[in-house]
Amino acid sequence: MVLGGSNKIQRWVAAFLIGPGMAGFLFWGNWFKHLTAIPGTFKSTQTLTFAKDDRIMILAPHPDDEAIGCAGVIQQAVALGLPVKIVFLTYGDNNQWAFMVYRKHPVLMPKAVLKMGEVRHTEALEAARVLGVDKSQLIFLGYPDFGALSIWYARWGEDRPPARSLMTDAREVPYPDAYRPGAPYRGEEILKDLRAIIKDFRPTKIFVSHPGDHNPDHRALYLFARVAVWDSRPAVNAEIYPYLIHYAKWPLPRGRHFDKDLIPPKAFQEEIAWRSLTLSDGQVEKKLAALKNHQSQYRSSKSYLLTFVRPNELFGDFPVVALTQNDARQIPGFSREAVPEIPESFMDDERSKIVGMIERTAEIKEHKLLITVRLSRPLGKTVGVAVSVFGYREDVLFEKMPKIRVHLGALHYRVLDQNRVLPDKNIEVLHGAKEIRVAIPLELMGYPQKILTSAQTYLGNFPLDWTSWRILEVVEPAPLVGVKK
Repeated sequence: MVLGGSNKIQRWVAAFLIGPGMAGFLFWGNWFKHLTAIPGTFKSTQTLTFAKDDRIMILAPHPDDEAIGCAGVIQQAVALGLPVKIVFLTYGDNNQWAFMVYRKHPVLMPKAVLKMGEVRHTEALEAARVLGVDKSQLIFLGYPDFGALSIWYARWGEDRPPARSLMTDAREVPYPDAYRPGAPYRGEEILKDLRAIIKDFRPTKIFVSHPGDHNPDHRALYLFARVAVWDSRPAVNAEIYPYLIHYAKWPLPRGRHFDKDLIPPKAFQEEIAWRSLTLSDGQVEKKLAALKNHQSQYRSSKSYLLTFVRPNELFGDFPVVALTQNDARQIPGFSREAVPEIPESFMDDERSKIVGMIERTAEIKEHKLLITVRLSRPLGKTVGVAVSVFGYREDVLFEKMPKIRVHLGALHYRVLDQNRVLPDKNIEVLHGAKEIRVAIPLELMGYPQKILTSAQTYLGNFPLDWTSWRILEVVEPAPLVGVKK
């Protein structure tokens, strides 16, 4: 099956196989049941507070994420009289499992899918009203649901065709009530919108989806937001507070537990300095009411959504990793707890395919970035590793910077800038049984000041394991290059 191809039937089937409504149920259910992100004794040592001059912006990948992660933030900001703006990356129009439950029949045709996007738009307005926010404070960008990360990877510049939405067939924003109808599905267009909104609203605190989230749209929005905030300085100097929603076997226990604090997954407890916001009983009840107004999602995922209706909300980001010459730094931040050995109870044919990552390090040496990935088992013939390194410079348009991905198999590798194949001689690869080291010249990356990086193992089009996106800071003088902003 070619995902995202021109055949509509293929795309419809793909939506059910890898779309956000069915991915965990169909493909990952057997694997995730072996993962145990069991609550421990974690105690947040920091409390989230607001200043009297704060301006609060919520960036949500889909309608309902704003209420799941930030309903308490919104209510407390409104109560303090602080300006609030909520921005939705998508209309949430690619959740066919939820739509089928809501409509009581499959929703597959592009026009019907667009109508469900409008339904979710209306639900967001109703949820915002419950939380005390007027519709004038909401912005809907309308980029493709379940498509933002693919845009991040390889849809930059007018020489690249815009991405196509899996279910609506659109290559540009199709909603007339969106922020910028007709905007092509390209990375620079998303950045353009976010930069404009941030510079206009001038937020002091931005709440956005987490870089360790399992949903690709959530990871992508964090990345776009990070770049947009960097681009908006010094005029805007906002703090970023990521919130986590999708993570295997988290939160636990499922269902309605208003008396149990929300705590982060065990794998993220030490690396991230979490902040907790305490909600009053009334705010908890209003959060529940707001989630219920997202009817299309609440009907199909009631137990899951109720899991987030707790006495607190959590926010925290990974620290930036500073890289200096000849100083290797470990980069924690796996999307799930690393499992060095696959459980024996897992199906034999699947056990042979799963390759996890147990360690990742980075260093600068001889003007090269060295990324080392250590694996739980040797790569098989059908399993690969992809290492992504996207550089950022404050004096260069991000869309003009290289978007480097190195794809490695058991016997070969390819170097890509977006989807353009680069000569292999540009990088060095040391390939061991359970360890891969990639040396990428800083020149090839555009002499970045910061690097956004991640890695994953995959089988065909399906990810097996992946690391959270992390920010590296290059502590080394670099020449001025590229296109000034």
